[in-house]
Amino acid sequence: MATQDVATLSIIGTAVPRVDGHLKTSGAAMYSSDYNFPGMVYLVPVSASIAKGKITKLDASEAEMMPGVLRVMYHGNAPRLYCPIPGDESAIVDESRPPFDDEIIYYSGQYVAAVVAQTMEQARAAADAVHVEYAAETPNVANDLSDGWKNLNVESHRGDAEKAFAGAPVQVDETYVTPVETHNPIELHASVAVWDGKKFTLYETTQSLLNHQAVMAQFLGVPNENVQVVMKYLGSGFGGKLWPWTHAPLAAAAARELNRPVKAVVSRRMMFSNVGHRPRTQQRIRLAATPDGKLVSLHHDYTNHTSMISDYSEGCGEATPYIYSCPNLLLRGSKVQRNVGPPTAMRGPGAVPGLYALESAMDELAIKLKVDPVELRLSNEPEKDEGNGKPFSSRHLKECLTKGAEKFGWSKRNPAIGSMRKGDLILGWGMACASWGAFRMSAEVSVSLNNDGTARVSCATQDIGTGTYTIFAQVVSDKTGIPVDKVQVVLGDTSLPAGPLSGGSWVTASVVPAIAAASNAAVKSMLGIAANTPESPFHGKKAEDLVLTSACIHAKDQPGQGVSFEEILGRRIFAAQWEAENHPPRLKILPPRNIRSTPTARSSLK
Repeated sequence: MATQDVATLSIIGTAVPRVDGHLKTSGAAMYSSDYNFPGMVYLVPVSASIAKGKITKLDASEAEMMPGVLRVMYHGNAPRLYCPIPGDESAIVDESRPPFDDEIIYYSGQYVAAVVAQTMEQARAAADAVHVEYAAETPNVANDLSDGWKNLNVESHRGDAEKAFAGAPVQVDETYVTPVETHNPIELHASVAVWDGKKFTLYETTQSLLNHQAVMAQFLGVPNENVQVVMKYLGSGFGGKLWPWTHAPLAAAAARELNRPVKAVVSRRMMFSNVGHRPRTQQRIRLAATPDGKLVSLHHDYTNHTSMISDYSEGCGEATPYIYSCPNLLLRGSKVQRNVGPPTAMRGPGAVPGLYALESAMDELAIKLKVDPVELRLSNEPEKDEGNGKPFSSRHLKECLTKGAEKFGWSKRNPAIGSMRKGDLILGWGMACASWGAFRMSAEVSVSLNNDGTARVSCATQDIGTGTYTIFAQVVSDKTGIPVDKVQVVLGDTSLPAGPLSGGSWVTASVVPAIAAASNAAVKSMLGIAANTPESPFHGKKAEDLVLTSACIHAKDQPGQGVSFEEILGRRIFAAQWEAENHPPRLKILPPRNIRSTPTARSSLK
């Protein structure tokens, strides 16, 4: 077969049905809130109706007498929860304050109590019957974040941006604001907690299984190994499900106390207050340039609101130091506290709102210079990352701009207001640049080739709806020739080999090399079995002279004379069984030895 034909048959880059497609379209896919267990009860939180103040009285007597109510939890009357360790990068959480830790109200919607009842309807009715009185204070929810300019911290600088700006012939000085944005995926946040007397099994909505496990272990005061987190399918998260929220430890603590499975599902209303949001940002951009459009100063100040109980930074200057060439740059950032729930990551945190402000200012500069905005950006293309002095690992912005302009017909653009029309429509053409880093995390993957002709690949990462199940199957298929529909992909469980979180577009780049390595290792082991098993038709040949193609083993110089790998395994298993039945092994005691291993890929054969 010609090389060109082989390339066209590659499973990588070929459209294939989603591995999880039929499960989702048929309703068979199990999302976190779909899990039900015998004796399950339901938890519903009670939310604060003020944004700042203190609880002066909480009366749960009426709720406690209602049908089906098993428990009402609140400050001074709740299972003990602990604060996760500050600064622990393996256990990240945006709202680290344990629920009901005190009687102070920090934001509207904050949980002040929680009801556990035999049905969801009973729990909701009882939650409405919990009476709370407050000593309310005036909250600080101001939209103006100018107080953040008082505590700016330098994040990047080179040259003297202030001096260069003051002496430049062309200047832009503008302030840009982005509003609060909330995550509202179809799937609500949910936790189903099961306690067996020693170990928690938690069915969670999470984009980070291992982080969720570590945070929950710290909230609950137990070792990591006593917490298993399961999440097979996620109805999207957009960053809002990266880190645990406080309904999760409440459900787990209630399960342990009552010794019954507990389900907690956040309401749509609570999605706006209790599970994070992109914070409001306020950014001042000062640009200065020569008359021919060369940047001489770039000054970017930003601030974002955070809550009274968190220290979240949006990081708006992430791309600022390197996206354009400029000899004088100053990037500063700060946070201001407001009586709002803790902010969190959302769909490209930092770079996205930061680039909105910077790109808007670049357009303003292009107008002042009377130059094309594409040409302005091309004329300030850097040769290296001027933020750290290192060469770019990859950078195709210039190529993107020129090719995009060509394909779009940018040369036909008339920038005059109202000048471009299509019938009765007034057209406006604009452009902007964006940047995102290429990130990778460590990953462990296990690949097994089975004697029924299937393969199994597993990892403690998660599919958040972006096709991770299918990607795993495609890579294994590419390396082994086993059809995609015969590759079992097992994800979404902390009992599996450690995998990366699903954020920042990291998963595919992180796991694909590990899947490839584990698949190659499994194939190598299989070829060794084929060469060393007496019952194999390849017995006596060198393993390095054999290859696995389309799930069949053959000699490199005899591609048309292959034997399926499952047949080889079947012969080996039959021979081993016969040997065990007819020649029982003698017990041999070996001296102990220490083995240390830190694998990035695993393989096995069955």
